[in-house]
Amino acid sequence: MILAEPVRVIAELARDLEVLGRSYMVGGSVASSIHGVPRTTYDVDIVADLTMDDVDGLVDRIQERFYVDADAARTAIRRKKSFNLIHLETMLKVDVFAIRDGLAAKRAFERRQRVDLGRESLLIASPEDIIVEKLRWYRLGDEVSERQWRDALGVLATNGLDEGYLTDQAAEVGVVDLLQRLWKAL
Repeated sequence: MILAEPVRVIAELARDLEVLGRSYMVGGSVASSIHGVPRTTYDVDIVADLTMDDVDGLVDRIQERFYVDADAARTAIRRKKSFNLIHLETMLKVDVFAIRDGLAAKRAFERRQRVDLGRESLLIASPEDIIVEKLRWYRLGDEVSERQWRDALGVLATNGLDEGYLTDQAAEVGVVDLLQRLWKAL
């Protein structure tokens, strides 16, 4: 399985978050590979509902297995941005995103889905939300990332989607025009 190592690392971190009473959602290329066309990845994206009060507990739980900068984590949580972890055994980078403000981010977190992946079961962003996030990142990157575009197209092509929800989410984050182009590219 092309994603065996990232899935193992995510599952390890997910267990730590769950012990702390925090939830998460796997996004990025891991989620688009699960819902669409598998590809190799060099990092993992996780959205977590962390608060400032969670940082010390998280650091205590993971610091022997992950490189973590507690100050960077606090700053990211306060600013609703991301911070990095490095899994020391595999050197896989994990980007941990605080939940952004806004309706689209809240709905995406509420619609995550538990997916069984061999020995692991993880909370993964819905196919619709992966498409919207990939298009959002495509737009933020000046619409030049073929990887983001192909990931979104792969998810769109391989899933029965809730088109109404997908369009609403795309409108909420300002990528309806990109979604229309994506449909035409099928």
